Amino acid sequence: MKQFFKMFFASLLAMIVASVIVVGITVGMIVSAVKGVKTQKNTARVESASILVIETDKRLHEQGEQNSLASLSNDISYSAGLYDVIRAIKAAKDDENIKALLLKLNGGRNGWGTMEQLREALVDFKKSGKKLYAYGDGITQRDYFLASAADVLYLNPAGMMELKGLATQLTFFKGTLEKLGVEPEIFYAGRFKSATEPFRSDRISDANRIQISEMQRDIWSTFLQAAAQKTATDTATIHQLASVGGIYFASDALRANLIDGAKYWDEMEELMRVVVDKKTDEKIPYLSINEYAEHMDDVGGKGDGRIAVLFAEGEIVDGIGNDYQIGSESLVKSIRQIRRNDKIKAVVLRVNSPGGSALASEVILRELQLLKAKKPLIVSMGDLAASGGYYISAGADSIFAMPNTLTGSIGVFGMMFNISGGLKDKLGVTFDEVKNAPLADFPTASRALTPQEAARMQATIDTIYSTFKNRVAVGRKMTPTVVDSVAQGRIWSGSDALAIGLVDGLGGLDRAMRSAAAKAKLSTYKVITYPEPVDQYRRPSVPS
Repeated sequence: MKQFFKMFFASLLAMIVASVIVVGITVGMIVSAVKGVKTQKNTARVESASILVIETDKRLHEQGEQNSLASLSNDISYSAGLYDVIRAIKAAKDDENIKALLLKLNGGRNGWGTMEQLREALVDFKKSGKKLYAYGDGITQRDYFLASAADVLYLNPAGMMELKGLATQLTFFKGTLEKLGVEPEIFYAGRFKSATEPFRSDRISDANRIQISEMQRDIWSTFLQAAAQKTATDTATIHQLASVGGIYFASDALRANLIDGAKYWDEMEELMRVVVDKKTDEKIPYLSINEYAEHMDDVGGKGDGRIAVLFAEGEIVDGIGNDYQIGSESLVKSIRQIRRNDKIKAVVLRVNSPGGSALASEVILRELQLLKAKKPLIVSMGDLAASGGYYISAGADSIFAMPNTLTGSIGVFGMMFNISGGLKDKLGVTFDEVKNAPLADFPTASRALTPQEAARMQATIDTIYSTFKNRVAVGRKMTPTVVDSVAQGRIWSGSDALAIGLVDGLGGLDRAMRSAAAKAKLSTYKVITYPEPVDQYRRPSVPS
C-alpha cells in the first residue's frame, strides 16, 4: 500500500507538471499567432470612401496599448494612444480612401494639453478639403472644445449641452485626521507647493487660490476663442452665455449658433450615407481610429537618420515601475539604448507627468545629461510636466509645451503621519521599544517626531529644493535669483511658462520633432519610439 501511494503521487505530480508545460506552450503559441495576425493587419487596405471615426470617451495615453490575447475575446487588439491618433489624422488627410472624419461626442476625459493637440490636428485635417463632422447625444465643455473645429456639428434634439465655466474643487482631510487621532507631520519648500494642503488645512490657501485661478483663466480663454470661432461671434458673448446659464437644451445651443442643427443618430447616418454615396440599405464604411492606427507602419519617414521619441508618462517612481509609471530603472534602460544607437541622431523626450520621487528624477536627469552630450535632446510636454516632470525636462536643449500644459511646480514636500494617539484612544493599542541610538527607529509612525528629527526632515526637504533649483538654473541658463522667483512650487500654464523662460516655445510633438531634426541637421529621417507599448498581458521585467 505504501508503494502504491508513492507511485500514485509521483504520477499525479508528473501530470501537473506536464499540464503546466502544455498550458505554457499553448499560451506562447497563441501570443505568437496573435502577433502574426497583427503584422498582417498592418498591411490591410482601407475600404474606399471610408469615414474615420474618433470617439471622445477614450482616455488617451501617450502611447498605444496592445492586447496580445484579443483574438480570444471580443476586445480590440490595439488601442491607439495620442501619438498614434495624431499620426493617423495626418495620414487620413492625404489618404484617398478616407472620405471624411466623424467625431462621436460621448464625454471627453482627456487633459487640456491633449485636447489642444487633437484640435490642432483636426483643424489641419480640414485643409485637405475633406469635411469634419461631429455628433453627440449630449455635449460636454471638453467635447465642445474639440467639436468646435467641425464643419458640421449636430446634437440630439433631446440632448443637453454644457456651457458653464470652470470649477476646481479640492477635498480636505484635516478634520478627518483630527477625529481619527492621526497627526500629520508635513514639511515643504515653496509657498505655492499645495500637495499637502488637504492634510494641513481645511480650505484653499491664498497662494494656491491664485495659481488655480490663473490656470482656469488660461484654459477658459482657449475655450472661449474656439467657441467664438465656431459661432462667428466674440468671446465676451460666449462668456456671458456661460455666466447666466443660458445654454442647457439643444434648442438653446441652436439659437446661439453653438451647433449647426439638432438631429437624431439615424438622421446623422443618412447624412453620412450621402457623404459616401451609399444607399439606405447599404452599410456605411466606418473605420475606427484604433483600426486605422493599427494599419499604419510602426516606423514612418525616410532616410538613414533616425529621431527617437522617448515616452515618459505617469508618476516618477524608483525602480522598475508599473504600467503608466515612470520607473527610473526602466526609463534609464531606454535612455542607454538610445545613447548607444549611432543611427539615432536626435531625441524627443515626451513628458506627461505630475512628478514623484526626487531621487528617481535625479537618476533619470543624470542619464539624460549623458545622452545630451552625444546627441540633441528636445522635450515635448503633454498635459502635465510638473515637479519631477519638470526636473527631468530642465536640462534639454529646448522645451516645448502646449498653451495649457501645466508645468513648473518647482518645489518639494515630504509627509509622515503619527498614528499613535488614534490607535491608543480608539483601539487601546500602544507601542514600546528598545533602541541603542536616538535615531535608530526613524522614521516611524508610532510616535511624534522629536525636534531633532523634524529639523532633519526639513533640512532634507530644503536640500532637495536647493538641488532642484540649481538643476533648473544650469539647464535653463538662469540665475539662482530668477529661478527662485518662478519656483516656490508654483504651477504655470505653458503660455505663462514661455513668458518666464521655463519653456522655449508652444506646440506639440510635431513642433519638438522639427526642432530635433533642425538640431541634428536632418532633412529626412525615420521615427522610432521607446519603450515598447504597454501590453495588457505582459508586465515589465527587470531591466538589463
